[in-house]
Amino acid sequence: MSKATPQSHVFPSDLGWMSLCWSGERLCRFTFGHPSAAAAAASLTADEADAERADPPKWVAELAGRLQSFAAGRAELFDDVPLDLSHLSAFQGRVVKACRKIGRGKVRTYGELAQLAGAPGAARAVGSVMARNRFPIIVPCHRVVGAGGSLGGFSARDGVNLKRRMLALEGAVTGKPAQRSRFHASHA
Repeated sequence: MSKATPQSHVFPSDLGWMSLCWSGERLCRFTFGHPSAAAAAASLTADEADAERADPPKWVAELAGRLQSFAAGRAELFDDVPLDLSHLSAFQGRVVKACRKIGRGKVRTYGELAQLAGAPGAARAVGSVMARNRFPIIVPCHRVVGAGGSLGGFSARDGVNLKRRMLALEGAVTGKPAQRSRFHASHA
């Protein structure tokens, strides 16, 4: 079976310009926080940048609307978004799957996420997976924090400041583990 031609869609939001790239029925990449439509389009890889620009299919248009709603502060779920994870190893796929289960307003440490992915002690490896996340917000890497209560890193434009803003938008409590205890009770 041949792979479908990638397509892309760029649109504004309260968290900056966003870009979606998909192939067939799966999302290939999502970026956000860009100052302009041109910057959002330029955020795609070379193959994705060559993607055909057309009116998005219904599922992509609806996803764009949900992402704009999320950026405006409304609660949105993205666990139904079909993702192309073919670039991931089995371990990386488990990390992404576990991360997608972190609910709005909740945070997990890199170590907790490693344990949930079946690899206790692999916090650094989890950090690497999160740093290369092709689907921020949809795979909510902004909800993963350091063990000591630090926010860790964030590769989107404006880095940790944007991560802090997104967590505040969701009402998440961050800081030392004792300060997060009311959110730590469940793994979902």
